[in-house]
Parts: sequence; structure tokens; C-alpha cells
Amino acid sequence: MPRVSSLTINGFKSIRSLRDFKLNPLNVLIGANGAGKSNFIGFFRLLNQMYEQRLQNYVLTQGGPDALLHFGRKTTSRIHAEFYFQKNGYKFDLVPTVDNRLVYELEESWFGGVYYESTSSAILGTGHIESKLKEAGDPYSPYVRSSVSNWRVYHFHDTGETARVKQAHAANINLRLETDAGNLAAYLTLLHQKHPQQYRRIVETIRLVAPFFGDFVHRDDAEFVELEWTQAGRPDTPFKAHMLSDGTLRFICLATLLLQPTSKLPDTILIDEPELGLHPYAISVLADMFKQVAEQRQLIVSTQSVELVNELAPEDIVVVDQEDGASTFKRYSEEELAGWLQEYSLGEIWKRNILGGRP
Repeated sequence: MPRVSSLTINGFKSIRSLRDFKLNPLNVLIGANGAGKSNFIGFFRLLNQMYEQRLQNYVLTQGGPDALLHFGRKTTSRIHAEFYFQKNGYKFDLVPTVDNRLVYELEESWFGGVYYESTSSAILGTGHIESKLKEAGDPYSPYVRSSVSNWRVYHFHDTGETARVKQAHAANINLRLETDAGNLAAYLTLLHQKHPQQYRRIVETIRLVAPFFGDFVHRDDAEFVELEWTQAGRPDTPFKAHMLSDGTLRFICLATLLLQPTSKLPDTILIDEPELGLHPYAISVLADMFKQVAEQRQLIVSTQSVELVNELAPEDIVVVDQEDGASTFKRYSEEELAGWLQEYSLGEIWKRNILGGRP
């Protein structure tokens, strides 16, 4: 499926105006707290809710239109976005109503391929409250649908006692890894049974950062499963997920996501601050996984980790700052930083505030 080649976002939270911003296979957003990294990733979450026709519920739970519009409706009249996937694309305008909803002023898809002399488009509707992209019958929307429907925003921060990743769940919930890893045990069992090569790679990678780890426990014919594991050298003594440190559990979630079969990976994968609780060596291993995945899929990641930035190239980095209350996004080239990189690592350049993206 085509990746997002570029996008335009106007009027969403701190993103006042971002026009024709190019996206690479690997995009790592860095910046100070509150600069707008999470808002950039959050916009993809909004698109996912829109595609699933849950826009109104999303708006309600986020606090209404004024919480989503840049400084509210008194300052911003609409949210406008354009997404480009090679030769096809999708755009929309959302405007607030007096009863605190966001409705579509315009929704449109287009396509320009080898059988078309010029780009052709279809207006999906105006004035409607839920997206028509999922069910549109025009000849162009299927090309957009295959892309928009196949990106996921993953968030593995919750590792507390009530976290879903630690709870028992039905063994048959294994079609894809859930965005909070709530079905991790069932999904690992599927990989163990159907994709043994990738499963072994996941286990071996976990052992790189957690040498005490032996393997996961898989119980045959169980209706409900929960994450269980054994310690190296002691395969007969299973432990529950709560015996893992938060950082180890998050790394297990990340390794399962990134090292699963490529055919099962979303086309665009978004992860918010994956380094939380990870040892610097684990972050180095994580960076290697990012680079491998980016050869086949698109990754958009936000981070505060200097260690992660040190493992990347300048073209992988997007520096997010805030100017006059609005987020700005900048990407540097290797040539622009060549002089600095002779003496400093990329992370050190960031720490010295040469790139920006610092308080």
C-alpha cells in the first residue's frame, strides 16, 4: 500500500499551518514538551476515528470542537487537511456547529494513475457528520481507503496493575496486535504457531536487552490467555506479566510490533515516546528495529531521547518548535549539519540547541 508522501494540516490544536510537509519512510519527531509532537501524531488518531465513522464520539470525548481547533473557534474557523499517497489523495474541511459538533464542509478524494491523463476527483459530500470514505462508491476512494484504513497509532505507556496487557483475554483475539497491546499474549501465541521464524526473532531480541528472559508460555486449547513467561534456565516455572519491569514489558510490546511478519504490519505505524523506561542499550536496539521496518513500511515516532537521536541520520529527524503559539516542523539535511557532525553526535547537537527543539 502507498505511504503518506506529504500532508497539509491547518487549524488542528497547536498546528496552525503546516503545508505540503514531506514524510520519509522514517520520521522521528523531537522537541520540547508542549511543542506539538503529540498533536502531530494525534491528528492521525483523529483520521482513524473519522474513517471508522466515530468522529462525533471523538469530538465529544476530546472536549468539543474548541479543544481541537487552534485556539478555539473564535480564532480558527475550520480544520483543513490534505493527504497525498503517491498519485492519490484525500482532503477534508471540518467546521464547528452551535451544538458543539464538527461536521464536514467538504470531503473529497482523488486519483491520478497511468490510465488517467490528469488527476480526477470525487466530492464525497458536504454537511455530513460522519466520513463517507469508508463506503464511498466512486472509482477513486478505494485507492485512498486502502491507505487510510491501514495505519495505527500505538501507545504502550500503560503498564500499571490494571493495564490491559497484563489482563486475561480471549485467545481468539489475535487478528492484529491491538494498539495498547491488550491482546499481546494471544498474538504471541499466533506468531508462535503460524510464524515461528519471526517469533524466534522476537524472543532473541528480547533476550538482548533482558538476558534473564527465557521464553513465553503458551497453553494449548485455552479459551482465555494472559501473558506468561519463563526465566532463562528455568523453563518449568512460569511468571505473570506483573513480574516484569515496566521497561521490559514495554520493550516486549515494541519488539512484537516491529518484528512481526511484514505482511501483518500496518502501512504507516505511529508510536508516541517509545523510549519510556528503556535502558540506553534497549534504545539502541529499538533504533535498529526502526531502520529495518522503515525499509518496508512508514514509521512516525515522537521522542525525547537523546540516545535514540544519536542512532539516526539527520533526514530521519523532524524538529518541532513552537513560535507565536503555533507548532513548526523542520527537517535538516546531512549537508546542513556536516560541519557539526564532524565533532558532535546528532543527539549532542540537539542538546546544544543547534537544531532547535529545546525549551
